[in-house]
Amino acid sequence: MKKNIVVVASIIIAFGAIIGLAKACAPKSDVSQEAVSTQKIAKQKKKKNKTKHKNTKADSDILRPYKDPKDLRKAGTWNKKSETKKHPKIRPTEKDLTLRVSLEGNRTYLLRKGKVIYTMLSTGGIYKKGKSLTQTGTYTIQAGRGDSFFNYNLNEGANNWTSWSPDNVYLFHSVPTKGDGSYNMKEAAKLGRTQGSHGCIRLSVPDSKWLMDNIPDGTKVVIKDH
Repeated sequence: MKKNIVVVASIIIAFGAIIGLAKACAPKSDVSQEAVSTQKIAKQKKKKNKTKHKNTKADSDILRPYKDPKDLRKAGTWNKKSETKKHPKIRPTEKDLTLRVSLEGNRTYLLRKGKVIYTMLSTGGIYKKGKSLTQTGTYTIQAGRGDSFFNYNLNEGANNWTSWSPDNVYLFHSVPTKGDGSYNMKEAAKLGRTQGSHGCIRLSVPDSKWLMDNIPDGTKVVIKDH
């Protein structure tokens, strides 16, 4: 009897050991593997997105239709003219001028007979779902101009505005001002560096004043993403 009990006990212990070994050697469940895989993919995507959205100087250069002049001031310079040289002289009756805006390049160029004669640091509309708040296309400078404005809905204003839309909604103007008339330093720092407006084209204070005072009505304005 004792012998039978010992045999049965040995069989049970052996069977338990086999089950234990089977569990120890079993692969992780599909759910566990899927969780690990998902974490890996998420990390890879995050790393990829970080690389993708990193804006290098080389990338910015590609987005611009013209090479930056050597005397162009650094991005973020909002209280001086963009180039160290004098603003070009413009005749009130000139018909061969074009203002060319590169939204992603953060530049505005003045061309005479197709040749760039002055480059300005600028900031256009924010991109939402791949589209800028600044309308692209071909327009003309309108008669609408002014020293300043303030939009109470946006709690933002600007100085030295020049319209390029018949209803005076879309403008060239200075970097933004606050309710007390002072310039918004956080937004001013974006000039020539990235997008930030609600649709208008921001320029440095001296550039916006020069444009308002000198650019003839009817001047062609070409706005493109690049």
